[in-house]
Amino acid sequence: MRRFLWLASSFLLAMTMSCVKQPQRMYLEGFAQGSYYAITYYDEQGRNFQQGIDSIFHAVDLSVNLWVDSSVICKVNRNEEVELDQIFIDNFNIAQQAAELSGGYFDPTISPLVAAWGFSAKTSNLSSLTSHLIDSLKTLVDYRKVRIEDGKLIKDDPAMQLDFNAVAQGYTSDRIAAYLDSKGVKHYLVDTGGEIMAKGGKPDGKPWVVGIEKPAENMDDERVVQTRVPLFDKGLVTSGSTRKYVERDGKRYSHCIDPTTGYPVEHQVLSVTVLAENAVWADALASICMVMGMEKSLELIKTMEGVEAYYIFVNDKGELETFATNGFEILD
Repeated sequence: MRRFLWLASSFLLAMTMSCVKQPQRMYLEGFAQGSYYAITYYDEQGRNFQQGIDSIFHAVDLSVNLWVDSSVICKVNRNEEVELDQIFIDNFNIAQQAAELSGGYFDPTISPLVAAWGFSAKTSNLSSLTSHLIDSLKTLVDYRKVRIEDGKLIKDDPAMQLDFNAVAQGYTSDRIAAYLDSKGVKHYLVDTGGEIMAKGGKPDGKPWVVGIEKPAENMDDERVVQTRVPLFDKGLVTSGSTRKYVERDGKRYSHCIDPTTGYPVEHQVLSVTVLAENAVWADALASICMVMGMEKSLELIKTMEGVEAYYIFVNDKGELETFATNGFEILD
């Protein structure tokens, strides 16, 4: 009798386990915001969220994409009457907080300098770029001279222009993550052009694994992984200077422009990867670290709870070297 009960119990347990749905791995990829996106998530029902995610990309583009002429930010920069939506307000507030935190090494009013150095939708002739012009444009760069009042963007100087590129993609990853949260998805990895947000790990308990790219010699070089990072419930973003640059008189200039000088940075740091509570702050902090340089940015990072950083730089001997803060875990 006991043997029969044991066999019956084993049979019922096996039947129950076979009826439990295993989450299906879903993968969405494509092109948006001038770059790629790759989204992996596990869902018991195998639902396809492509339409909802596309709507997020579209909404962000219509609000803060400088390459979309009809976007809210483009209208603000042209001083047109426009109602500020929540996406614009969110990006503005985050950018202002980042500017305050960094003491101006991050500045959302940097757009005139970005355009002058040839890193925007507007064309620029670098041969005509002079120190006098840069000094003139610097007068338009000061986050303390813009604000939102009664739902409108107020500028102390109408010629000032905004640029949220250092936070917008991280913000997009977080918006997609929030959308997946709302659908009950418990395991996902959202990658919007390298701005990553992870929820949980994989269903088997293993972490998501993300590669950090080795700095390239040229912008079109093959991508090589420098190291790999295990990821649980965190945002991760890398900012670097080796793939985005312009050349003038045989010299390369990084897209990482220091608002305090008006010039691209020229220190030895090639890339910084930041781990933070969400993608938008990882995005902002990675940009801040690249502009500040290693010594100053490490002082800032060490004051922030839950934030870690991984630097790739050239040492005094001209050799590639890395440095990670204590809580930044790497796999190899």
